[in-house]
Amino acid sequence: MPVSADVQQFQVDLRGVVDLLSRHIYSSPRVYLRELLQNARDAITARREHDGQGGSIRIIPLSDATGEFVLRDDGIGLTSAEVADLLATVGRSSKRDIFDLPRSDYLGQFGIGLLSCFMVADTIVIRSRSARGGPAVEWTGSADGTFRVTEIDDDLPIGTSVHLVPRFDADELLRPAAVRELATTFAEFLPVRVTLDAPGGDVDITRAAPFLSPGDDVEAAVQYGRDLLGAGPLDVIELSEPATGTRGLAYVLPFAPPPGARQATRMYLGRMLLGERVDDVLPDWAFFVRAVIDSTGLSPTASRESLVEDASLERVREQLGAGIRRWVLELGLREPHRLAQFVAIHEVGLKSLVRHDEELARFITRWLTLETTHGTMRIGDLVERYPHVRFAQTVDEFRQVAGISPASEVLVNGGYLYDSDLVRMLPDLYAQVTVELVDVTGELDRLDPPPLDDRDAAVALEARAGAVLAASGSAVTVRSIDQPELAALYVADPEVLRRIDRGRTKGITGSLWGGVLDRIDATVSASRDDDLSARLCLNWSNRVVRALVRVQDDAVFARTVQLLYIQALLAGHHPLSDADRALMTTALTDLVSLSAGIEGDAIPFGDAV
Repeated sequence: MPVSADVQQFQVDLRGVVDLLSRHIYSSPRVYLRELLQNARDAITARREHDGQGGSIRIIPLSDATGEFVLRDDGIGLTSAEVADLLATVGRSSKRDIFDLPRSDYLGQFGIGLLSCFMVADTIVIRSRSARGGPAVEWTGSADGTFRVTEIDDDLPIGTSVHLVPRFDADELLRPAAVRELATTFAEFLPVRVTLDAPGGDVDITRAAPFLSPGDDVEAAVQYGRDLLGAGPLDVIELSEPATGTRGLAYVLPFAPPPGARQATRMYLGRMLLGERVDDVLPDWAFFVRAVIDSTGLSPTASRESLVEDASLERVREQLGAGIRRWVLELGLREPHRLAQFVAIHEVGLKSLVRHDEELARFITRWLTLETTHGTMRIGDLVERYPHVRFAQTVDEFRQVAGISPASEVLVNGGYLYDSDLVRMLPDLYAQVTVELVDVTGELDRLDPPPLDDRDAAVALEARAGAVLAASGSAVTVRSIDQPELAALYVADPEVLRRIDRGRTKGITGSLWGGVLDRIDATVSASRDDDLSARLCLNWSNRVVRALVRVQDDAVFARTVQLLYIQALLAGHHPLSDADRALMTTALTDLVSLSAGIEGDAIPFGDAV
């Protein structure tokens, strides 16, 4: 037989709830004023629905004379029954808000907002008269969880006043300077009048929101963006999503944001500031704008500092993103010179963006630029002139292949951020375009050998020059390159270049990093079966190279080959090692000595090598 048990009510420790608010929900005690202003604004809205009246909030900061902070509104007010139910409502609304559900009823909003005041005050007094009738009431609550409710005979006007006696550590937050700053930050654009009592007279906090009616005062909207960005915006984009009452402006940044920076939106709900940098209102790709948005249909989390991720927010993000994308498309049609200016500022970010947005890529890609063997070119011009686009994967490969690339073809440098991905996308964006990835070894193999009549002389030159450069780890190849002014080209597999860099690094680092680099070299060598080597490609079309065949003096021959090797390294933007610099100095000195007939000063060929 079941044993009956008494049903008991949970007891709420108010100090624990306040601690939860201050440590885990609200980011700072500063939000006390935002919550009070929100409560007052909602009360005014309720009164306007009731009798069409109400519309002002007055704030009286803490002073030594009064010893308290006061905020008054002429809103709907509270009845004695509502005041009596206030503490229970606090519990219900706080539980709902902790799980990020919206606060739908006015009394629930009032309750959770009231609790936030315990972060700055030990005692809260509420005096109120309801527009629905009944006597005035006073509710006095303490941070220890006790409260009392009494009816009062004072002839209070309709509305509510909140009186705060500050905690010892929150005194400054209730004084005039801090109160004015907080009121301006949170309530500057509220659709009610907010007035601050100040020693010099009343100060009006609220003003018209320039980002909500830009057509009424274009200069004010632009100036607001200038203040927001710290510089004049490149352009201003109007954004809206009527279904959720969302609207505002996006200011196009006149400078490139830091790498990896995400877009951030100054967000208002019902013209009350939600946050300065809310990062989930616009799509992630909208890095090039800073938006100011107000909404009446999106839901805040319990802290009122971010938005609930729901279907409404997803729709807003999609529609606002479509508005920004439409601006880009229309700008290209109306003012292509301004689009070119925009692309020049944000090109790196746009190259990242088009990889994920096919619609925008089909339009904006033609305005992006790539480095080629024919100079920096817009992609639109590139694909019109060259239906077959060849590209190198790295900057080093581009520099090497560019030296032997035929003038009738184009080679793109894909070594910069996102450029390889961008080139690979071209066939999808332009049906007539084909792309080809090139590498150093393959390009060298494409070059023609010297004419048949010169073949024996070329082979002998390869062997003789190879012996000179054996100590440098470079083989020698003779090819015909259709650039007579080019004497030699240093070409190497990318891994060879990395190995050379590691070798040079080991020469200037300590034993620890030297050992690490040795292990890397050992691992790479074990994983590759082919014999990696760099090559000095001598151009048979160059008269200096052909003249080398007739040089009988071994010292002159060796020094010339060594200088061609150093010249090719420098032309390829490869750093010289200490040994390379010493080789260059020795070769120059010996050639000068030999040409002047001072043979005694020249180093014998075998010793130099």
